[in-house]
Amino acid sequence: MTRVYLGLGSNIEPERNLALGVAELERRFGKLELSPVYRAPAVGFESPDFLNAVAAIETALAPETLLEIIEEIHDVAGRERDATNKWVARSLDIDLLLYGDLVSPERPLRVPRGDVLDYAFVLRPLAELAPGDVHPVTGRTFAEHWAEFDASAEPLTPVDIDLEGAAASRQN
Repeated sequence: MTRVYLGLGSNIEPERNLALGVAELERRFGKLELSPVYRAPAVGFESPDFLNAVAAIETALAPETLLEIIEEIHDVAGRERDATNKWVARSLDIDLLLYGDLVSPERPLRVPRGDVLDYAFVLRPLAELAPGDVHPVTGRTFAEHWAEFDASAEPLTPVDIDLEGAAASRQN
């Protein structure tokens, strides 16, 4: 089994869609671990704030198969894609951040995802969920990376929602 980290984000009915995403991930992969949830401004475009979290799953699936499942979950959430503009609001965005210690710079896989170290809304929840885990390229822990990150440049607001509880109520 491989430990995989997924970035979760939404700015269209975000609480509902994040809970849906968590429920769908749990349905397919069983129990998962979740970081705290944070509110962050949209990056690169004008849009409502996003709610973001990081989830950890264990899987024996190949990374390419995992990407297909992520796209299926996007479809369940009604995500609309704009081939001409990636900077749009999203019902649900699930990004494959890390797949074990695999390093693959080629699309479509591209892990570890480059923005793991670039954005507070990815790095902070990852560092809180897996502080001692090591970035497979830098060889440094996520806690070390977060400690050196200029968090004042990208303020995050903690959001008090229980995605696992919300996901469980969706499944019942």
